[in-house]
Amino acid sequence: MKNKFLSFFSLFIVMTSFSQERNKSILKPYKLGFLYNFSSNENFIFDDVDYTYITNTYKAQVFYKLGKWKNINLELIVQPQVQFLKHQLINEQFITPDQENYLEKRTEFTKVKMMNLYGLEFGFGAKKEITEKLNLQGTISLGLSFIDTRTERLTKGFTFIENFSLGFSYKIVKNSYLYIGTNFGHVSNLNFQKPNDGYNVLGIEIGYSYVLE
Repeated sequence: MKNKFLSFFSLFIVMTSFSQERNKSILKPYKLGFLYNFSSNENFIFDDVDYTYITNTYKAQVFYKLGKWKNINLELIVQPQVQFLKHQLINEQFITPDQENYLEKRTEFTKVKMMNLYGLEFGFGAKKEITEKLNLQGTISLGLSFIDTRTERLTKGFTFIENFSLGFSYKIVKNSYLYIGTNFGHVSNLNFQKPNDGYNVLGIEIGYSYVLE
């Protein structure tokens, strides 16, 4: 686990230390941040009795200004991330007898699995000022990722990650912001490989960001 965190933070340092001179064709980051998310498939919106799936996600964030529309500030958020996952098949009948080696698969997949997902996500954010310090913030994002363990719902390898987040950003001190929100997430591979039932989660998230001088 220690090595995984070191690898992630090394990636964060590389991303945030990269800088270029501003010109017309290259956006310059105006803010850097870090976000933690906890999500599960067991919630009031969807609670699939066939399996359990819990995520602990750590994201580095690099923010780019895209402009302003009416009173809404628009931004691009680049988010390298690692997700630590816990999964278990509860209903072994989900694996039907018509599948190859179905008994072996039932034995394999009903065991608790600790998995990792590594991804790069691009978010389109919209921020509306409520007060001088408080903003309402929504983000829609899509990313590419790699999951290191197969399950009955998703094969090992390439996947897509999709997220919708909604929350509040509050200016705590000069140039520093605290974010608290909720998100809906989905992981699948668009049928590039089988199986591809994917995962749906609902969670909470907290983040910190700092505006560059």
